[in-house]
Amino acid sequence: MSFLPLYLDFMFHMDPYLGIFLLTPFFQPCCAWSVNNFLMTGPKAYLIYSSSVAAGAQSGIEECKFQFAWDRWNCPERALQLSSHGGLRSGKESTGYHHRDPLAAANRETAFVHAISSAGVMYTLTRNCSLGDFDNCGCDDSRNGQLGGQGWLWGGCSDNVGFGEAISKQFVDALETGQDARAAMNLHNNEAGRKAVKGTMKRTCKCHGVSGSCTTQTCWLQLPEFREVGTYLKERYHKALKVDLLQGVGNSAASRGAIAETFSSISKKELVHLEDSPDYCLENKTLGLLGTEGRECLKRGKALSKWEKRSCRRLCGDCGLAVEERRAEMVSSCNCKFHWCCAVRCEQCRKRVTKYFCVRKEKRERSGGGGASRKLKRKP
Repeated sequence: MSFLPLYLDFMFHMDPYLGIFLLTPFFQPCCAWSVNNFLMTGPKAYLIYSSSVAAGAQSGIEECKFQFAWDRWNCPERALQLSSHGGLRSGKESTGYHHRDPLAAANRETAFVHAISSAGVMYTLTRNCSLGDFDNCGCDDSRNGQLGGQGWLWGGCSDNVGFGEAISKQFVDALETGQDARAAMNLHNNEAGRKAVKGTMKRTCKCHGVSGSCTTQTCWLQLPEFREVGTYLKERYHKALKVDLLQGVGNSAASRGAIAETFSSISKKELVHLEDSPDYCLENKTLGLLGTEGRECLKRGKALSKWEKRSCRRLCGDCGLAVEERRAEMVSSCNCKFHWCCAVRCEQCRKRVTKYFCVRKEKRERSGGGGASRKLKRKP
């Protein structure tokens, strides 16, 4: 899937024909992020980074869905699709952080979306730099030859996070056109996402010496798997700090000064939010919340984490719902063999599986507590 580069809004303003040309490849069906969501601002010179920024935004949202798959709020598509309409972004028309749009809540979920999206953009730009995708970017060798610690020196080819950080700021932070508390919150969480990328980098070393004696080492920094960045930010999400500001705080010079002072006292590594989260157990059409009724949960499995094993209690029991067991037949391709020349032929294997879903207690009682049996087909 492709996602609309963040700077098309700027390009339409500068050159409508170029904007249309750039937009054409992105009119493709997509599910997680609307084409209006990430509108980039920035000079035309940054055109070469468009695909990296788009891919980074996509990876951020995919990671969001993974991290919250078994949470009551599960990074729903609808919230993300509406985020460009006064939702996740601030604007010049804002006079405070209580926007008219109910989906614009400045809660910890919005904070995470900002952080993981910003991290995804920076991560992808850094990685593509290391892969040689950009002519003007290469390894970070600024510290090579310097003493890094006892027995090792900086050397090798470090991933250039400084480049990724600088370019991602130009795109992502430029989206915040307001000067209110909401804009300050968004910018703070954008920075927290970038800090997460830098804070999870891994040191890799190579030994030097006679017969591999490793008398000295040269070391460099490499990006981790993006999953580690997502896990790090999920931990920060659980510890997110609520910033208490007076309602209706405006854009006066005094207000802006108070806002800046408040946020400057908070570590850039922390996620921050202005409002409490709603009750995600319950459906609320006004707020665009679907509730947890009908959600699948996990109950058994050797490879499940403690968080996953408790998903039925979290999504169903603690929300006043019952757990319904449903038996199903999973059909998938198996025993695939290569035949000369040139085809792969597979058998169709069937496996009985048990799945669990959150249902209203009265519905479960009417059905007698039994689980419906059905057949599930999985593509090869």
